[in-house]
Amino acid sequence: MADAITLDSVMKRYGDKVAVENLSLSVPAGELFAFLGPNGAGKTTTIKMIAGLLLPNQGTVSVCGHRMGTDGLLAKAQLAYVPDQPFLYEKLTGREFLHFVSDMYRIDPRERDPRIALLIERLDMSTFLDRLTGGYSHGMKQRVVLAAALLHQPRVLVIDEPMIGLDPKTVRTVKDLFVEITRSGGAVFMSTHTLEVAEAVADRIGIIDHGRLIAVGTLAELRAGSTRQHTLEAIFLELTEPAATEGARPAT
Repeated sequence: MADAITLDSVMKRYGDKVAVENLSLSVPAGELFAFLGPNGAGKTTTIKMIAGLLLPNQGTVSVCGHRMGTDGLLAKAQLAYVPDQPFLYEKLTGREFLHFVSDMYRIDPRERDPRIALLIERLDMSTFLDRLTGGYSHGMKQRVVLAAALLHQPRVLVIDEPMIGLDPKTVRTVKDLFVEITRSGGAVFMSTHTLEVAEAVADRIGIIDHGRLIAVGTLAELRAGSTRQHTLEAIFLELTEPAATEGARPAT
C-alpha cells in the first residue's frame, strides 16, 4: 500500500529564496504527524505543496500514490486541507456552505444530511449554523471549515494550526476526531505552534528550520537524541536555536 503522503527530494524557491530544500518525508496511513518549525521555516509552503496549491521546483509530492502535478485531481480527491485562516462565503449560512461543499464532492443528499447532522453534534454548531457566516467568530469559522473538510471522508487530512480560536471542549473534540481518522486507516498531517498538542496526540513529529527537515521521529526518539530529554518545547528550542541550526543535524 502506498504511503498517505510522500515527499521525495522536494525543493521550492521564490525567486532567489529557497523556502524548502531537499525535503524527503513519508507519512503512512494510520499516522498523526505533527509538523513543527519557527515562523518562516517552510511549514506553510510544505503544506501547500502537499495540498496541491503549489508545485515544487524539484522533487515530487504524492498523496495516496497519486502524484501532484500529473495526477492532481486523483490526489486531491483523497485529501482535505484546512488552512490557518478559515475562509467562508459571508453571504451563506454555515449550513448552506456545507451543502455547497457537499455538492462539489458530489455527495448524495441521502448521505450528506446524516453526515452533516453528526458533525453538527460533534462540533457543537447547532446554535449558529443557520446564521450568515459573516458574523461568525474565528472559532465558529474553524468548526465549519473543519466539518466541510471531513464531509467527503478524506483519507488524508492536512491541517494548519487547527486549535486556534477553539474553546477547550472543542479542542478535545478535534483531538478525538484526529484519533478516529487515524484509527480508521486515514492520516493527519498537522502543522502547529502549540507544542503541547503535538506532544499529546502526534505519533511522529517532524521539525523544519530554514527550509530543511532537521529532525523527525517519535517523541521518544527525539528525546533520545536530545541533551534536554524532557518536554517537546525544550527539544524544539534546542534544535532551532541559532547555534544548533548552523550545523543542523540530519533527520533521523
